[in-house]
Amino acid sequence: MRRREFITVLGGAAAAIAAPRAARAQPGERMRRIGLFFPGTADDPDAQLRAAAFMQGLQELGWTLGRNLRIDYRWGAGDAERIRKYAAELVALAPDVIVASGGTTVGPLQQVTRTLPIVFLQVVDPVSGGYVASLARPGGNATGFVAFEYSIGGKWLELLKQMAPRVTRVAVLRDLGLASGSGQLGAIQAAAPSFGVELTPVDVRDAGAIERAVTAFARSSSRGMIVTSSALASVHRGLILALASRHRLPAIYSSRNYVADGGLICYGPDVYEPVRRAAGYVDRILEGEKPADLPVQAPTKYELVINLKTAKALGLEVPPSLLSIADEVIE
Repeated sequence: MRRREFITVLGGAAAAIAAPRAARAQPGERMRRIGLFFPGTADDPDAQLRAAAFMQGLQELGWTLGRNLRIDYRWGAGDAERIRKYAAELVALAPDVIVASGGTTVGPLQQVTRTLPIVFLQVVDPVSGGYVASLARPGGNATGFVAFEYSIGGKWLELLKQMAPRVTRVAVLRDLGLASGSGQLGAIQAAAPSFGVELTPVDVRDAGAIERAVTAFARSSSRGMIVTSSALASVHRGLILALASRHRLPAIYSSRNYVADGGLICYGPDVYEPVRRAAGYVDRILEGEKPADLPVQAPTKYELVINLKTAKALGLEVPPSLLSIADEVIE
């Protein structure tokens, strides 16, 4: 299904999410409760699409808002204190299961509860994070879907060099507060010597720090940028894209939403696929299965997206070899 068609289909699901829950459970049918916890903001269109994809998956499995299902939403807005507060709030509501996106939400949730079922999304290394005992046998109250393996960092650098061969110094934007931030940076560092690239790590802790670091980095030529996967990077997506454009920095990102908003290139898993698959895990948990017995799953689909308009603005000629393997080219 093409993205436009997918978004059209999700429109109905998004409307259902926003609609008042006027309907009541039918006689004899138990109302179940789900917490949905995102680290970003409620007005992020991409996050709304993910929430709609999850709702659509549940509807296909027979769950209907107001009839047999209630959903409580919390949005962390990239703020650690707010995320801790909302984690406690969600657990206090005693939902049947919580769906949490990213390690920034899963960690605080497990600090509050080790019994309430959690299905996670967009987590890079759940074993090192302490969320599960192993991928095959999670063993606790959480299971879910990993974002990718750290080795993808080397692929980001390779693709950036293919797109912009003259780049010799690369800023790597990552979240120091996450183990996955160090893991992604480590994979890029391991690949850097083979591409003749010098790296400059940049923390994404707040907007001011990002702007100062990227502006200082971009003062000389032959610069590029890699934006690793993190909730904070997503929260600051608009700023990061504006800085890349202002300083004419060829940049690669971890997900399509950056490129749809004007970024140059991205490579990473389809972010909507695991959300739909998570609905299946939630359904199984609501039917009585335990997270401890449901293996953590890896992505099954990756996508390479290129923005030709941005490439032209940067004076870059996209290699035919990249165009031939791109899943989508934005013109």
